[in-house]
Amino acid sequence: MVKSVSDVMTTKIETIGVEDEAQSAAKKMRSKNVSSLVVVDNNEQAVGIVTERDLVREVCAQDGNSSQYVIRHIMSSPIVTIDPNSSVETAANIMMQNKVRHLVVVDEKKTLGIITSSNFIVYLNQNVDLDDVNARILAALSEEPSESESARS
Repeated sequence: MVKSVSDVMTTKIETIGVEDEAQSAAKKMRSKNVSSLVVVDNNEQAVGIVTERDLVREVCAQDGNSSQYVIRHIMSSPIVTIDPNSSVETAANIMMQNKVRHLVVVDEKKTLGIITSSNFIVYLNQNVDLDDVNARILAALSEEPSESESARS
């Protein structure tokens, strides 16, 4: 059974305002034990995302004072979004194509949740039969090498 994004997403979204300081973002990520914050405008609409990686690249690597950096200058925008009814496989493909680690789940401009690599780990732990995976790997490793592989040896 193929699960949808709504089945595996995190619904508790941590947010931060566009005019907040990077230092506030770092403190909130630490206290909430999250790796990203959805950036919202004055109307509480998601307009971007700020991640631990953004903080490292845009503040720490610049040898900056985190209280002097404003979120709107370091956030990633526009955000990459996905519909809650999309399959988990579609979400993984979108993440790979866009080279992102977080997808904001939206339905008609309403932010419903977020899906991250952690959600995929939970999904895989619940849905993958490791014995089957290991058997396939062993079978592939034990196959006869093709003629072209034999010629290279």
